[in-house]
Amino acid sequence: MITNCPQCRKKLRFSDAQKAKILMALENLAPGKQLTIKCPHCRASIKIDGLERTAETGGDLQPPAPPDLDWLTTGRFAGEEKVEDVPMSLVLFADSPERNRVVEAMKSVGYQVVIAETAEEAKKRMQFVNFSCVTLHTELEGGLENSVFHDYMRKMSMDRRRYIFYILIGPEQRTLYNLEALSTSANLVVSEKNLKYFDVILRKSIPEYEELFGPILEELAAYGKR
Repeated sequence: MITNCPQCRKKLRFSDAQKAKILMALENLAPGKQLTIKCPHCRASIKIDGLERTAETGGDLQPPAPPDLDWLTTGRFAGEEKVEDVPMSLVLFADSPERNRVVEAMKSVGYQVVIAETAEEAKKRMQFVNFSCVTLHTELEGGLENSVFHDYMRKMSMDRRRYIFYILIGPEQRTLYNLEALSTSANLVVSEKNLKYFDVILRKSIPEYEELFGPILEELAAYGKR
């Protein structure tokens, strides 16, 4: 991975979460395409070549541990500004106190929230609305392996999927664990036990996502890819 900005020559320092998101984006790039990110120092655009596919991978590689979540209880990010220019969020979740908490957190960061209680209802909603964020409770359809809606999201064309921040919430998820998000074709995973901090999690994760992928989405929009 690139270590210095080609424009200002300053060293690029990425957090583990940012590195995981960059690798996720590189994995999804079509052959011959490049990923564009912004230099945190001079704000210049930096293009990164896609990852080469190899037949074998090292057998001794170990996945990184889930992130430390101690900062959730400190109030850090709680006073951050609302997310800007994010119009609508779809929440696919059965009626419950947990759903109410998710909806309130979404509203607190600036989303307009639409609720669906079945996969078919959610899919119909998405036919007519370009949602910027979609949240699925993994237990709604008896787990991801049985989820019609999750399968729908996984098979969605990248022309549309790249503009959706897809969140999975469930008892088995490990909050902010990007490797798990990558393996489940999501942008963010959140454990049910951390839902009381969901607004804080959104304030941290959404700006990071937009900072990393905003430039390439802007370029695609400029070329009429949206």
